[in-house]
Amino acid sequence: MEKQEDTYDGYIKALTDISQAITSDLFIEDLLKLIVMVTAKVTGVEICSLWIINEEEKPHKIRLKATQSISPDYIKDRSLNLDEGVVGYVVTHKKPLILNDVLESDRFKEKEMAKKLGLVSMVGIPLITKEEKVIGVLNCFTASPHDFSDTEVNLLRAVANQSAVAIVNTELMVKTRVIQEELEARKKIEQAKEILMDNRKMAGDEAYGWIRKKSMDSRKSIREVAEAVILSTDLFKNGTP
Repeated sequence: MEKQEDTYDGYIKALTDISQAITSDLFIEDLLKLIVMVTAKVTGVEICSLWIINEEEKPHKIRLKATQSISPDYIKDRSLNLDEGVVGYVVTHKKPLILNDVLESDRFKEKEMAKKLGLVSMVGIPLITKEEKVIGVLNCFTASPHDFSDTEVNLLRAVANQSAVAIVNTELMVKTRVIQEELEARKKIEQAKEILMDNRKMAGDEAYGWIRKKSMDSRKSIREVAEAVILSTDLFKNGTP
């Protein structure tokens, strides 16, 4: 870790960067990458990683979603139950966990990986939303013994909480965008159906079946076929030869 004064200034810069990301158009993968890259650079840790809870899995799992590490041993796809390992403890207890030596801890499950990468100390910080819900864990590893101070932990908590806000906001924006696209697609399909019903005297179900078959035959989305129907009609109306 860096000197305390440099670390503090760096954390302020990190919080600023993450705050700016809240109102940006970053995709969730880009946002997570930004968080770990900025945090690792500021703190000088060997590895910084983000684990995010996947609530679509039953039972829920927490998965490694981002890290600045390029080691194949670390970046492989991994997941844990919410009661497993360090991340499981941090999630269920909603508080940071510090390990002075990961190889000496029963809670840390990946000792062979730690040996290969030379990881020694770590701290796990919960990502807690404004509603006090834990959505993930921020992990920081050092390559030499390190006693994380209260100041370092509190600053990392600030980064984690700010990150939680950014992640939730980004997910909401993505969901809103998807919903808008679905609504727009439905409008296009309905418009295309009406054109076919009017021009080809098809029933509603028959018109939709025609669009769907064209979609399958052409390997294009139903929306693309619907847009083609609308465009062809517009061109015909405009007298295009």
